Amino acid sequence: LTVGMPPFITAGTGMDALAHCLEAWCAPGYHPMAEGIAAEGVRLVLANLPRAYADGTDIEARAHMMSAAAMGATAFQKGLGAIHSLSHPIGALYDTHHGMTNAVFMPHVLEFNRGAIEKKMGRLAAYCGIAGGFDGFLAHVNALCDELKVPKSLPAFIDGLDMDEERRQLIAEMAVVDPTAGGNPVELTVDGALDILDRAMKGRR
Repeated sequence: LTVGMPPFITAGTGMDALAHCLEAWCAPGYHPMAEGIAAEGVRLVLANLPRAYADGTDIEARAHMMSAAAMGATAFQKGLGAIHSLSHPIGALYDTHHGMTNAVFMPHVLEFNRGAIEKKMGRLAAYCGIAGGFDGFLAHVNALCDELKVPKSLPAFIDGLDMDEERRQLIAEMAVVDPTAGGNPVELTVDGALDILDRAMKGRR
């Protein structure tokens, strides 16, 4: 059934699976089984999403992506984080595709959380065959976003985006009370949510 999915939906749903696995890996707390599932889910997405995006009839890549999606849904019992807690209000207010919204926020949340996850991301990068630790993994995510034509910023994603200060504050306040905020490895405050939101408005490097 997934063979007929267009590239945009393939990219968005695939990046949603990556966000589930990645945030489960980064969430604090002790759940080694969820972490193991999350790590392999990340590896499967990085290895197969570009293939499924480039050729929707690649049935092997599609199968691995279905596994990764199920693995993310299993692993995120450990927690999610700021990718989702900011994506949810943006989706609610602007009717955006959830997975693609996650993808726009992903690099910025990784940078925001760096102090708490740098060593752990180094282990994940090594498992996925990516050199350079945290920086190498972040560069890989940015390159993947470019390959999948993920919009470089929220204004590039949401046509005619007009975010005044009142709306900016509303999004941040919605983010910190979202059920996923508690799983972020750095406590998500209104100021922190505004910082990530501002980074997403400017666009990834």
